Amino acid sequence: MSNMSKRIFIIHGWGGVANEGWLGWLKEELLLRGFEAFSLQMPDTEAPRVGSWVKAISESVGKTDKNTFFVGHSLGCQAIARYLQALPGAEVSGGAVFVSGFFRKLTNMSQDRISKGVISEWLDNKTQFNKINKHLLKSTAIFSDNDPYVPFDNVADFKDLLKSKIIVEHNQGHFSGSSGLPKYDVILRAVLEIIK
Repeated sequence: MSNMSKRIFIIHGWGGVANEGWLGWLKEELLLRGFEAFSLQMPDTEAPRVGSWVKAISESVGKTDKNTFFVGHSLGCQAIARYLQALPGAEVSGGAVFVSGFFRKLTNMSQDRISKGVISEWLDNKTQFNKINKHLLKSTAIFSDNDPYVPFDNVADFKDLLKSKIIVEHNQGHFSGSSGLPKYDVILRAVLEIIK
């Protein structure tokens, strides 16, 4: 099977922009290898809502199959999970790579009204892992040991409930470029491993 038959959708995080930092770099690396790669611009990125983000992914992807893969950063991981949770019937995704994902809690977040509302909507509306697992063939979750926003106890949900392969990197913060790296080879390697 050719690489062109495999589609990878990259979903940025809260306040993010499609193709910024390593997201654009990853897309270009995948395109160079002959894959179909898309970095989606999500709506209302400063005040992201579950329904609108899931709808945006669904409209971009169309029908999901075993040759459909996802890469998410931060809130983008949640959006992918909730998209998968809502898939009908026997549709499956070939896999996902979650970078700095969370389901339990966030730290060092703004306490303004909009931020509190966003956090409440995404964290209080519990994720249905049993439904996600029906539609996700495999996954890898990548974390940093000094992420200022995603506490390390978030790892447990990916390991125990999604059965993700876990990769822990040292001093990479929130994988948002604050480490000074415009690219992350660990993410590219994880994506190539999951889509082979």
